[in-house]
Amino acid sequence: MPADEPGRMSRRTLMAALAGALAAGCGRVAFMAANVPAAFGAYTRHANRAYGGDPRQRLDVYVPDRMSAQPRPLVVFWHGGRWSSGDKADYRFVGAALAELGYVAVLANYRHYPDVKMPGFMDDAARAGRWAAMHAADFGADANRLYLMGHSAGAHMAALLALDRRYFAAAGSSPPRVAGVIGLSGPYDFLPLREADVQDMFGPPPNYPDSQPINFVRSDAPPMLLVHGLNDETVWPRNSRNLAAALGASGVPVTLKLYPKLVHADTVAALSLPARGRAPTLADIAAFVGRDQAALAAAGAAKA
Repeated sequence: MPADEPGRMSRRTLMAALAGALAAGCGRVAFMAANVPAAFGAYTRHANRAYGGDPRQRLDVYVPDRMSAQPRPLVVFWHGGRWSSGDKADYRFVGAALAELGYVAVLANYRHYPDVKMPGFMDDAARAGRWAAMHAADFGADANRLYLMGHSAGAHMAALLALDRRYFAAAGSSPPRVAGVIGLSGPYDFLPLREADVQDMFGPPPNYPDSQPINFVRSDAPPMLLVHGLNDETVWPRNSRNLAAALGASGVPVTLKLYPKLVHADTVAALSLPARGRAPTLADIAAFVGRDQAALAAAGAAKA
């Protein structure tokens, strides 16, 4: 046996253990399992850049190490956690996966309920998205190729930010151009609100409709990729189905990916190396961004 073979065996054993932890959905253990291999990706992480004065208004920027002749797509990601928990540090595997595709990834924290209610976390989303667009060139990214992405509550925020113009308008002049939205297991059409905390964070009742991305669908909305597991009992798959149908009826390009047997966390966990085989989320994202960029290039050529 070669001298380095025990090391290889140890790595295989480690990866198997990490995959098992993610499959078990063991909370903190699962995040550790996802993030151990991500720490060794070919990217540079610029951590804790401030986009506001609150300690939660911080973001991390992931820049691929390999050179690129052209400015890169820019993807801003918001974590889930029922608008009341979670941290960008738990999702380092998302930044690593997006950098692997050649994108500049921005993972943003935001203020949580009950410290803020809506629109507090939406205001943070708008400020983070605007910061990313303003600083895109600093990291070799193209501000005109800005994608908003999230999982669960973060997917809700990404979709609502893209659809309801009020948030970017409130964040400052010249709102950025959103090239597309990538939503993983997101709630987009979830009335009536039954849980007391959700009623409080989105209340009072006359404001409930403002919390629903589906209520702001418009014909000039950006293209969307909506990914959902059919065994999701945390956010029902009808949320993605209904939003996709409303977008399609308005003439908005939309790609709906529904995967059998996947539960709520699977769609984002599949971006991690240990769980990469669970679902083709990373390939879905690459195809969506690539197709959108090809369409933009074709439209530009037609105008020339």
